[in-house]
Amino acid sequence: MVKIVFQNEDYIVIEKPAGLAVHPGINTNERTLVDFLLEKFPEIKSVGDAPELRPGIVHRLDKGTSGVMVVARNQKTFEYLKGLFKNRKIEKKYIALVHGKLKDKEGKIEGEMGRSKKDFRKQSLVRGKVKVRKERYSLTFYKVIGESDKFSVVEVYPKTGRMHQIRVHMHSIGHPIVGDEKYTFKEFLPRRQAGKKENYPRMFLHAAEITFQSQNGKPEKFKSALPREFETSLEK
Repeated sequence: MVKIVFQNEDYIVIEKPAGLAVHPGINTNERTLVDFLLEKFPEIKSVGDAPELRPGIVHRLDKGTSGVMVVARNQKTFEYLKGLFKNRKIEKKYIALVHGKLKDKEGKIEGEMGRSKKDFRKQSLVRGKVKVRKERYSLTFYKVIGESDKFSVVEVYPKTGRMHQIRVHMHSIGHPIVGDEKYTFKEFLPRRQAGKKENYPRMFLHAAEITFQSQNGKPEKFKSALPREFETSLEK
């Protein structure tokens, strides 16, 4: 269920649940966040760079990621927010559950990344023999806030907005996000035992906060609490 956190005449702040795609894709015939937004806020149908596909959408979360998003209600606000993202003036904080214990409890991950030449469905960092298409710089900061023998809870602060950035970056340092079957290692994939497929209920990546300055100069911060299934898994 989509929750409306805040709304004014310029933008809407919502909480997207895990499992809901933001907008239709090539293989997406199911209901999306855009469908919900058009029903509630029909005025956004002409807002954006490609309103026929992504009306009002300034930034996206992957289908498996939950959390807070901001959506523009008019073209002026869309251009304003787009400029903030482009100039890295919007701060985002994510919470991730990852495999393993990180040697460095704080750090940064950076490098050129783009669509993998080996598998067009994936993004990849440029490293060694790994080649990508349309490479662009990416930067993520992280901080471990909890750990057990097999897992770590990490605060993640992406400073650029590349597709699948956090997932690719955490995988690149050997600590993929729990429940992410695209960017992971063989030993972390679901296993079949006694005829049943063991799996995680979701990908454990959550957009917890977004901070930016509104058009009237007022600083705004919107938060999203961890979903129940995320909290339950952390307790376990």
